[in-house]
Amino acid sequence: MISLTAVPCYVSTRVASVAMKLLLALLALASLATAQTRPPLTLEVDARQAPQKILHARLTLPVAPGALTLVYPKWIPGEHMPSGPIQNLVGLHFEANGKELAWRRDLVEMTAFHVDVPAGVSALVARYDFVVPSSAGTFTTGPSANAKCCVLNWNTVLLAPQGANPDELLVRASLRLPEGWKHGGSLTFESESGAEVRYAPSSFTMLIDHPVVLGEHYRRIELFPAGSDVGEHAIDAIADSAWALEFPEKRIEAYKRLVREERAVFGGVGHYTRYHWLLTLSDDLGSFGLEHHECADDRVSEKAFVDDDEARRGYILLPHEFFHAWNGKTRRPAGLTTGGYEKPMQDELLWVYEGLTNYYGEVLGARAGLVTSADWLETLAADAHGVSGPGRSWRPLQDTADSAPFLYTAGGGWGGHRRGTDFYAEGSLLWLDADVEIRALTKGAKSLDDFCALFHGEGDNGRIYVKPYTAQDVFAALNQVAPFDWKAFFEQRLSAKSEALPLDGVRAGGFELVYDATPNAMSASDDGGVDATGSLGLALGADGSVLDAWPGRPAFAAGIGPGMKLVAVNGRKYSDDELERALHSASKSREPLAFIVENGTYYSVVEVPYHGGPRYPHLVRTDGAPDLLSAIVAPRLH
Repeated sequence: MISLTAVPCYVSTRVASVAMKLLLALLALASLATAQTRPPLTLEVDARQAPQKILHARLTLPVAPGALTLVYPKWIPGEHMPSGPIQNLVGLHFEANGKELAWRRDLVEMTAFHVDVPAGVSALVARYDFVVPSSAGTFTTGPSANAKCCVLNWNTVLLAPQGANPDELLVRASLRLPEGWKHGGSLTFESESGAEVRYAPSSFTMLIDHPVVLGEHYRRIELFPAGSDVGEHAIDAIADSAWALEFPEKRIEAYKRLVREERAVFGGVGHYTRYHWLLTLSDDLGSFGLEHHECADDRVSEKAFVDDDEARRGYILLPHEFFHAWNGKTRRPAGLTTGGYEKPMQDELLWVYEGLTNYYGEVLGARAGLVTSADWLETLAADAHGVSGPGRSWRPLQDTADSAPFLYTAGGGWGGHRRGTDFYAEGSLLWLDADVEIRALTKGAKSLDDFCALFHGEGDNGRIYVKPYTAQDVFAALNQVAPFDWKAFFEQRLSAKSEALPLDGVRAGGFELVYDATPNAMSASDDGGVDATGSLGLALGADGSVLDAWPGRPAFAAGIGPGMKLVAVNGRKYSDDELERALHSASKSREPLAFIVENGTYYSVVEVPYHGGPRYPHLVRTDGAPDLLSAIVAPRLH
């Protein structure tokens, strides 16, 4: 039966959708026309000294006489905070008609520079350097160049007139490479002559959205050519050494499957003209991923793609960043769609932007065969344990998203008590709950994939656009897939302040979370150290440094805290293995564990009355319950 009262609503919604797409197309054309009538900015970047960690830039801007304010990009899409590395912009000079002009930094907006343009001047030249940091940082505030590699994020070498719409600023960019280096990326280039690459004119926004990689050791892995049914997909990899680029063929085949599996979630469409993973394999350029419409800046250790164990534990990265091409870059929370890099963002919907992406990054890696379904279960167990710290009793999940701009950079231990960016790991549990709920409501006819196809896919292929959304839009789309009170479903989970974990999806999916003495295969650290938060409440570095101590757990109650160091355990010099042996022995002894603890310049003996043995998280089948998780992780394509 069809309810006649529903027909006008359906028609109205459909017409509105068509009208919205037409309006967005007209606005895009209008912005493009406006940009093309203005003289472009010209950006010349000289990266020949990248191995010395310095980039030189020359920016030429059309100007008019009078007061001018130029701004350095501050709020960087995908970083969710005001992280533009202004502290590394040095050697700044402004010139007009061959004469240097005075400038003054704004005393409130520190990324803005004021210049008075003299009469008769129509073009301003800005010359400056970007000095690449050599110490750890967050995303593009950290190292991006070394002796063999460089990642150029254009936001680090750009200035723009304050108040200008970045979609309407046209930029002609060029790049000079170190001798013998090659380059890769999804940015269209017009010509290449020797060591100089000239790129096609691009809007300020799209230039920032297309970083490039350059390096002495470079490999382009074509997954699908431009003329294929799914379009151009490639991995542009740079590395500290040639051997790091010798990926096993089975891994390359898995990434080919990933492309198809990922697109299938969105109804077979992609909101890009081509897609490249920009992969950096280095031990000193950070480990993270930063999403863009047509590429991702993905950084891992040098051996991450040739070492099977490390590739297995880090499998989530590329599926996660690819998912952002739909969820985050195209469909984007309204609070993150600001129209300017100096305008503050609001992160309240990161539980959708990052949480949903984290869930699917984990699921799709398994569907594509990067890991097994058993590995995925271990990943979910590690997610659950990782967000089980005492901080959840006072900070709700929603506040981890609201507070993201400072939680991303919070350090110095105390992660368990503070809570960090838990909208990633707990987001996986949250959206697993939703996936299982949809399957139950529809008796298996639909899943969260149907929501993604409707909400993010939109049946629109090969076009780059941004369409903002609110939480109400998310709830409404879910309701189209499976009628339910989705607002209450999510708000209860987002606002909860409780030690109880959101494991409804795990339990309804036929599994339960348990702890035993077997280490979780997906949570081991490649740098050594022991995660003893499940037992003692301690996270330890390879040298015994206390990275975190959870209040309410045995070690903290005995007096051990973050910033201290375990020097010895039960009378022997500390090591990962010695601690593991001591934990096993504790389950058979009535004696407390005895640690020599270094606290600054002081030493003390701390006794911890613990007898539980090692405790690591796992998911195991529940007797008699149907196994829904196997259906979720099963490949859609064969």
